[in-house]
Amino acid sequence: MKVLLLCRYGPLGASSRVRMYQFLPALGAAGIEVTPAPLVDDQLLSHRYAVGRHARATLIARYAARLRRLLDRRAFDVMWIEYELFPWLPVFVDLLFVRRAPPVVLEYDDAVFEKYDGHASPIVRAVLGGKHDRLMARAAAVVAGNEYLAQRARAAGAPIVVTLPSVVDTSLFVPAARPAGTPPIVGWIGSPTTARYLHLVEPVLAALTSAAAGRVTLVGVEPGAQRWSFACEERRWRPEHEVADVQGFDVGIMPLPDDPWTRGKCGYKLVQYMACGIPVVASPVGANRAIVRDHIEGFLPDGDAAWTASLGTLLADPARRAEMGAAGRARAVDAYAVHVVAPRLVEVLSAAAGAAARA
Repeated sequence: MKVLLLCRYGPLGASSRVRMYQFLPALGAAGIEVTPAPLVDDQLLSHRYAVGRHARATLIARYAARLRRLLDRRAFDVMWIEYELFPWLPVFVDLLFVRRAPPVVLEYDDAVFEKYDGHASPIVRAVLGGKHDRLMARAAAVVAGNEYLAQRARAAGAPIVVTLPSVVDTSLFVPAARPAGTPPIVGWIGSPTTARYLHLVEPVLAALTSAAAGRVTLVGVEPGAQRWSFACEERRWRPEHEVADVQGFDVGIMPLPDDPWTRGKCGYKLVQYMACGIPVVASPVGANRAIVRDHIEGFLPDGDAAWTASLGTLLADPARRAEMGAAGRARAVDAYAVHVVAPRLVEVLSAAAGAAARA
């Protein structure tokens, strides 16, 4: 079976890397040949991280490259699309290539429909609102990263909706011994675009660091790009350092506001922490509630006082950290590992191709 992977990013983009690229070896072993065709390559994404936006001429060239790639789409058995084919273009453009094409499997790990439906411009809402619902209804199947996204797909009329969580390779993300006698580290890993959520717990982290209760390490930020009121070590994300960076944490955090966009988040960083045997403290929003069982793998505090208490408990009690970390590791291996989810993804893609063959 041949699959054309029309992902948003190259391997540098977290969503494409986690939801698609990391499954390619398992898909290949199952006899599924995948041809990746990212809309935004790693070079363009690196430029955006550096300057905060895409170069318009380069982005137009990438749209043209995708258009050329779609001209031979019928050579494939399935088109596996991350979100949509052409962001910020009307739905009829995507439908031109979806209607006369192999079966389409849509992939969602973010509430990207909110960018159109909730846009400040009434023109954008009028032209693009509901675009993803129409695409979902036309797809052979929709793969959703959490139940919130799955509900949207069902309401849109998608014929098949499968919920597959974001996962890690638990043979790579493993617990590692931390040096004895060093201050505990509160860690966060993400991207420059999600670092803004750390401001939600900035007073809490400032109080902890000023009291010397622990240190803070931020991985995936652009060093010096933001001013923090707490002392911290900032590191750029590097694929070769990712596992070691996470293993260096004693507590992993994921603060989020509660809004329609964040309810579509799939809690990937929580799975990374847990697979490495690290207890977590996360906002009780969206998929976080499904991934973390409060007081078992970590805490789900709401408000500064609860965040302070949760972090204070873990930083002061190594035994509690070890207990919750072990519970998190077991949960990650059982439910959030590549080897657990990959066979289900194989079934989805195979079923889409099989339905087309029968038709």
